Amino acid sequence: METQNTEALHQDARNKTRQVHVGNVPVGGGAPVSVQSMTNTNPEDAHATLAQIDILAQGGCEIIRCTVPRMEALDAFKQICTESPLPVVADIHFDYKLAIEAIRHGAAAVRINPGNIGSFDRVDAVIDTAGEFGVPIRIGVNAGSLDKSVDERKDLSLSQKLVASAISFVDHFEQRGFYDVVLSAKAHDVPTTLETYRNLSRELPHIPLHLGVTEAGTALQGTIKSAVGLGALLEEGIGDTMRVSLTADPTEEVRVGWEILAALGMRRRGPELVSCPTCGRTQVNLIAIAEEVEKRLASVRAPITVAVMGCVVNGPGEARGADIGVACGRGKGVLFANGETIRTVEEDHIVDALMEEIERRFG
Repeated sequence: METQNTEALHQDARNKTRQVHVGNVPVGGGAPVSVQSMTNTNPEDAHATLAQIDILAQGGCEIIRCTVPRMEALDAFKQICTESPLPVVADIHFDYKLAIEAIRHGAAAVRINPGNIGSFDRVDAVIDTAGEFGVPIRIGVNAGSLDKSVDERKDLSLSQKLVASAISFVDHFEQRGFYDVVLSAKAHDVPTTLETYRNLSRELPHIPLHLGVTEAGTALQGTIKSAVGLGALLEEGIGDTMRVSLTADPTEEVRVGWEILAALGMRRRGPELVSCPTCGRTQVNLIAIAEEVEKRLASVRAPITVAVMGCVVNGPGEARGADIGVACGRGKGVLFANGETIRTVEEDHIVDALMEEIERRFG
């Protein structure tokens, strides 16, 4: 009951944000936290970009962002928007005319940083076009491109500068009567990220927030930083959509994003693997077994818990909450479901037998 009350408290914070729609995906207003990624293909190659989007969609990506770096990319961008299975966000820097044209060419949303797009009359031109087409705007504030009047202040920390810039931009958009706004204010380190988003949630409780640790690093470092930073914020009820930024294949971003949500008990897209650390009691090749089970579970959509335990100490008793699993002994494994023994199999057949039981019981 205490857990349910905690979850309800955290969800209540998300319920306070205004809901906007990126294509058919609701963001904010209590909607499930959505997982995003960004293509890294040639923006003028519609075929390659669409192929990558298809793969990302199969992996659970719900919103995709594509850069539009020049006017010559607009024809391909239009095709991408038309044929993509996911709503496409145009990522624009510096050129307000590109942002306008991306909206006209079918963008489901546009991401701009008013700090580098130019004077406010240029920002207003983008706002007006977005309003005309009913397209939301993500205001993306980054540490590297703050509003100049704020960036030059010596009395503010980086987090305070990010928050001040974000608030000034949101105020300007709302004063012009434009409310379909999602906000991000990203830094590359976790403490600044936490401080910034906590302050934004307090100062702008009605604005849906896009979470991310920008330039987080390669797969291992970026995963750790994102899990710590985004996980802490999500647990506090802060954040309505997220992108895990990794110097890696974008499919890894999606996978990590879902794992963060699953670890918090917020959303589950597939199985959870529970496996014990190895020790001197282990008498099978547990690492190889667990890795193979994890690999095969990638194609299973049932939101079940699967346990792979290395010895009788961490056997069915320790993993009694699992839907199904295996407890290993000397060259053997005991399959169990909901704490009840099914059968014993030899080590070489553990993975196959476990997957057969999962297929039989859960489809």
